[in-house]
Amino acid sequence: PDLLPTCNGEITTMSFLQDVVDILLQYVVKSFDRSTKVIDFHYPNELLQEYNWELADQPQTLEEILLNCRTTLKYAIKTGHPRYFNQLSTGLDMVGLAADWLTSAANTNMFTYEIAPVFVLLEYVTLRKMREMVGWQGGCGDGIFSPGGAISNMYAMLIARFKMFPEVKEKGMAAIPRLVAFTSEHSHFSVKKGAAALGIGTDSVILIRCDERGKMIPSDLERRIVEAKQKGFVPFLVSATAGTTVYGAFDPLIAIADICKKYKVWMHVDGAWGGGLLMSRKHKWKLNGIERANSVTWNPHKMMGVPLQCSALLVREEGLMQSCNQMHASYLFQQDKHYDLSYDTGDKALQCGRHVDVFKLWLMWRAKGTTGFEAQIDKCLELAEYLYNKIKNREGYEMVFDGKPQHTNVCFWYIPPSLRGMEDSEERTSRLMKVAPVIKARMMEYGTTMVSYQPLGDKVNFFRMVISNPAATHQDIDFLIDEIERLGQDL
Repeated sequence: PDLLPTCNGEITTMSFLQDVVDILLQYVVKSFDRSTKVIDFHYPNELLQEYNWELADQPQTLEEILLNCRTTLKYAIKTGHPRYFNQLSTGLDMVGLAADWLTSAANTNMFTYEIAPVFVLLEYVTLRKMREMVGWQGGCGDGIFSPGGAISNMYAMLIARFKMFPEVKEKGMAAIPRLVAFTSEHSHFSVKKGAAALGIGTDSVILIRCDERGKMIPSDLERRIVEAKQKGFVPFLVSATAGTTVYGAFDPLIAIADICKKYKVWMHVDGAWGGGLLMSRKHKWKLNGIERANSVTWNPHKMMGVPLQCSALLVREEGLMQSCNQMHASYLFQQDKHYDLSYDTGDKALQCGRHVDVFKLWLMWRAKGTTGFEAQIDKCLELAEYLYNKIKNREGYEMVFDGKPQHTNVCFWYIPPSLRGMEDSEERTSRLMKVAPVIKARMMEYGTTMVSYQPLGDKVNFFRMVISNPAATHQDIDFLIDEIERLGQDL
């Protein structure tokens, strides 16, 4: 009640916000302090019982509100901690954080130039630059920042369907033939999720076989397209993955582009995880062929370390997003405004309200330059190679696939001493299945580090180490290995 817009609330407001900033700054400093825990783990029921989180009729004091802020951060996962390796998005960038604060203070909506003039122009400039890096002439085309890679992939599916059957927008799925999409068996679950949401159905997403490194096999793709056509289905989209979630594999984009061209199918590249490599002269060859795609998903909030969320969909053909999505709402997109209407982006988006995501990326890009992003990406890939070289012949480790990883995903089993002499058998497999989950649980209870695990296909639980935090060092990799051994020695 004492804060602005209350009369004479300036002093109270300033000191309250100053206190909040102090809490945040302490947290930021702690995030990079290796002697602090990555996580202060409590089970959900413990956390619910330990504090009163309920919402009440009567207001609390500002002291209590500040306490709420402290408590929340006390149990938050320090995703910027150099030993947090759990997700594809890690790290805490100071310029990105500053941009996020600014965006929240400006508190506007991305749908029109009228209310977000600078932000709309920055989105235009940044998307064009990203399309240039994909390899489209002069950065031509279109695009949008969306709430995450899953939605960007869904946009691609929506636009590909509209391109082939524009009548679907008014008439719905009943008016068009049965569509099928193709993606690799290692692709992200969002491809199926998008098909479910758009009424195409998960059964209409055909999974293409991968080789032992997790890359889509082009001959299998062609075989399945031909098969689908023989059954009378209409292939409308191939989603190739540049940087798969688990193995970090890059599908062979040139071969896939040839097949898409031959059968006149929309080629989408899900580069949510691997798109950042376009910033690196040393590594961008892994995405050769991406310039032939019709659309690309690229998440700067993953490999490039932009604060969540920041995901872009890029489309090669200009005007397509607009005709696919526009509804001409006259209370937002009046046609008689006094400025160039092409800067009103709202009618090509699925959302009405749209958060300003571009400013974090734009400001970081200004602060680092392309070369700064390149250096941090190259560093993360070098760290992954260091980890791989360290464990590939080390006792107690087995690699999930042979050869140097193409991205920062390093997939391995830790074999405790009790299993090392055992013959390959059902018993060994079922015991190995339990190793990673126990080590992970212990990591979280000690709070020392976090790394993710999963089964895949016929392979039982293995660790998937990913590195996208430029704050990580060789010592952090060494620490992780020691920690896995310390926590798994007795299993």
